[in-house]
Amino acid sequence: MASLTSDGTISDIVIGHAAAVLPDRVVDDARVVVRGGRITEVGTHPRGAECDLDARGAFVLPGLVDVHSDLLSREVRPRPGAALDPSFAVASAGARLRAAGITTAFHGLAFQESSIVGTPIDSPAASELSEALRDTDDSQVDHQVLHRLDIRCAHGRALLEKDFESRVSAPRVPVVSHEDHTPGQGQFSDPAKMQKWLVHGEGMSDEDAADHVEWWRSSRDERLAVRDSTLSWLEGLAQEGAIRLFAHDLTTPEEVSAAAARGCAVAEFPTTVSAARAARDLGMLIIAGTPNIVRGESHTGNVSAAELVSAGLTDALASDYIPTSMLPAILRLVRDGVAALPQAVRLVTSGAAACVGLDDRGSLVEGLRADLVLADFSKSWPSALAFTSRAMDDE
Repeated sequence: MASLTSDGTISDIVIGHAAAVLPDRVVDDARVVVRGGRITEVGTHPRGAECDLDARGAFVLPGLVDVHSDLLSREVRPRPGAALDPSFAVASAGARLRAAGITTAFHGLAFQESSIVGTPIDSPAASELSEALRDTDDSQVDHQVLHRLDIRCAHGRALLEKDFESRVSAPRVPVVSHEDHTPGQGQFSDPAKMQKWLVHGEGMSDEDAADHVEWWRSSRDERLAVRDSTLSWLEGLAQEGAIRLFAHDLTTPEEVSAAAARGCAVAEFPTTVSAARAARDLGMLIIAGTPNIVRGESHTGNVSAAELVSAGLTDALASDYIPTSMLPAILRLVRDGVAALPQAVRLVTSGAAACVGLDDRGSLVEGLRADLVLADFSKSWPSALAFTSRAMDDE
């Protein structure tokens, strides 16, 4: 019989007659048994056996693991000048994540003074949001932090060092994604992309946007010493095992090689096939974006994520700026013949979990956490019911 824990998560349940997506195959008429918040049995539903939930017509998947979500920054600042209480923003984000089938989320918090295009950040500081995530009572989503560090921002580094000091007894190694959005490289290798962003996103005129891009590039060129010092600091932490380091928006094999030497375990959103291939050759894990999959292209003109998946150059997909794009990305990869369903599901579950060093979730395998999703793939755009079965040893 299904039973709930005091915080509303499920500790025991038997799901029957669903199509279960295992790591290597789909079991069409499956039974999944959960006891004590762990998966204890996955297999064909025995004839005549009872279940707590008849999920006929639905697929049961592992809970989605989103290793890069910008949702919280949007929740805390839904409109310019309208900043909300961080604890409310976390609760609101949790509701949206569950609706998207996401049970583990790494929220990208920007440890930097200005936005990636050099405009003021009109929202609570990353350290304040990090504290709100630590204090949340939302037990149905595992809220974690992806520390996004602008390597040319001394203020951001100081904030991150302070945040690390407050997490001395944290049970997990912090995940840090280091970024450099200086025009002329990475995501903005073509400065015109940043200019277009400023025109459409910030309401600047073409002339003002061009002037701003040139100012932003020249001012950041004055911070090379900050960049070099920060990279050296991150390298030391990564080599000590004190952080898990991501490299963001790598463009060339040379950049990939330098990142790998620095101790980066993951190439996050490589912008070219050559960068992704170099990352694969050096044993780095590779993350691409689900909005790119759903749209069929990058919104900034970089490499197609589907192309990377097809070439075997992707280990995980992250929602980036659209949490609800993860399930549709699975379906699009399958419908377009890019990946079989088990492979597509791995990209947003076990593959993603591996990128952040989690080996206790992400697969319908006995003994793992029973974070589960029931998905309806029969419509043009899939829908989900996500629920978490908290393992007793998590208490």
